[in-house]
Amino acid sequence: MRAFLRGVCLLFLGLAVASSRFHLPPHDQVARVARFVAHQCDWASMATISSHKPVAGQPFSNVFSVSDGPPGCSSGVPYLYLTRMEISVQDLQVNPQASLSMSLAQTDYCRQQGFDPQSPLCAHIILSGSVLEVNGTEAEFAKKALFSRHPEMMDWPSDHNWFFAKFNITQVWVLDYFGGVKTVSPAEYYQASPTKKRSWGFSVFFAVNDIANYFK
Repeated sequence: MRAFLRGVCLLFLGLAVASSRFHLPPHDQVARVARFVAHQCDWASMATISSHKPVAGQPFSNVFSVSDGPPGCSSGVPYLYLTRMEISVQDLQVNPQASLSMSLAQTDYCRQQGFDPQSPLCAHIILSGSVLEVNGTEAEFAKKALFSRHPEMMDWPSDHNWFFAKFNITQVWVLDYFGGVKTVSPAEYYQASPTKKRSWGFSVFFAVNDIANYFK
């Protein structure tokens, strides 16, 4: 009996871990949804104001790898690993203002739910702000955040003079349900937690474990 109950316990724990990655917060908890999406996404589309002819002055969207922290350690700040050789980074040197879009369409969540990437139910966020280079302890955190999710970066050519940067958020836009886009202030965004302290799965784990201990 004891072995059986422990097996059940491990099964529930495995299901909890497997489901926790996509346990989207309730849509009325807008700031939490934004933090959740930002932490789940490994890349984003960043739009800059082009400084290059023949599209100078026009929006220019490009794909960048991002990370707001190692898995399970969300800071809410999207960090980037950049080189001034990159065309969008050259735009940022002229005008650091940009917008950053991240969507759960890049994860398994929307596919599993049958949501089209354009559906409001396939949660995505748009961040307005600017891109700033970081140094010191923040650069060390950015390095840990990015290299833990994008280990290939460690082998990128050193002669490209890579540097760490962050997206400095001034406004958060969230679309995760019907009724139109919702806005979140940076203060609300950073105060929110992307996940609950203790999931239902772990509650079940401890409950089953208590039963197992009863039959010792």
